[in-house]
Amino acid sequence: MAVSLLSHELSDLCLGKPALRSLSITSTIAEALEVLKTSDDNFVSIWNCDDDECCSRCVGKVCIVDVICYLCKDENLVSPSIALKQPVSVLLPKIPGLIIHVEPSCSLLEAIDLILEGAQNLVVPIKTKVFNNKRSKQQQKPFCWLAQEDIIRFLLSSIGLFSPISSFSIDTLNIISPNTLTIEYHSPASAAIGAISRALVEQSSVAVVDSERTLIGEISPFTLACCDETVAAALKTLSSMDLMAYIDCGGPPEELVKVVSAKLKEKNMNGMLQHFTVSMSCGGFSSSSSSDEEYSSSSMAVQVSPFPRPGRISRSMSYSARMVRRSEAIVCHPKSSLVAVMIQAIAHRVNYVWVIEEDCSLVGIVTFSDMLKVVRESFETMA
Repeated sequence: MAVSLLSHELSDLCLGKPALRSLSITSTIAEALEVLKTSDDNFVSIWNCDDDECCSRCVGKVCIVDVICYLCKDENLVSPSIALKQPVSVLLPKIPGLIIHVEPSCSLLEAIDLILEGAQNLVVPIKTKVFNNKRSKQQQKPFCWLAQEDIIRFLLSSIGLFSPISSFSIDTLNIISPNTLTIEYHSPASAAIGAISRALVEQSSVAVVDSERTLIGEISPFTLACCDETVAAALKTLSSMDLMAYIDCGGPPEELVKVVSAKLKEKNMNGMLQHFTVSMSCGGFSSSSSSDEEYSSSSMAVQVSPFPRPGRISRSMSYSARMVRRSEAIVCHPKSSLVAVMIQAIAHRVNYVWVIEEDCSLVGIVTFSDMLKVVRESFETMA
């Protein structure tokens, strides 16, 4: 069984994966937004296209969070319409190795090593049947990509092979990282913009805490990715606590929309005010409540609490990445087992789980990368 697991190739993990939606690196941010808003994926791949398809390479990926953080720059808030005409290349992080091209024959071990070295996505050619040994000149070779979640999900199908490590607590395995991105709930949300950008790269999140480091909620790139670009206005005008309420349930209550509009007007951010007003008049970024009364009575009303229950299922998840996500943090305890935390993260479609004590004080965070390190080490004894 162990030998069988180690012999798997990435082509085995690619079965059923959809082909990537792609954009040329010369496309505009507005064009990327259009693709993202009509896609079931939170990311769109960016390609350095060439007339010779063999030379075309995926050079990065962007999501709505990239656009939000970009629009939060003062010069872009003044004129969002001009900012959105910029090439999508300005959104790509200047970090090498985030996207790696690999062959379908790449082994599972090699894939895990690449991810542990910093790769976020592995771009894999999709094997297709070619009839008459001919391929249309216009027909591009399809690709899919694999992420940490795909690897973890695949490993869970054989979790018994990792016994007894899989039953050990995350505390015992020493994979709880105390180095978390945090912001106090009363602080301006704008103070978290840099942390949000970093969390996007690290595939983690920003914890919202009180002065005693009690975990209240989170500002997660996974949640922001389900919003639209006008959340930049809320990021620049609201407190962290209000921002959680704004992005919760997929849409803001009317009262906070009015607050954002008033503050944009007060700061003379007329360009963003106009963009924001038009967006809200068209229904905003979701079919959320149109009044505070509806919002409060909704079965998905905000439930941000300083005392979240460990393991509470607080987000509406599915295999559609466009499903609504909530701001209530996914948590576990130091004594939670590795397999329990893996399942918890997979169930909520996030790459991390916050670790708290019984009094809800923040201990740290466990990420897929931390879990993969443990699994990779256990492979040494299986080989």
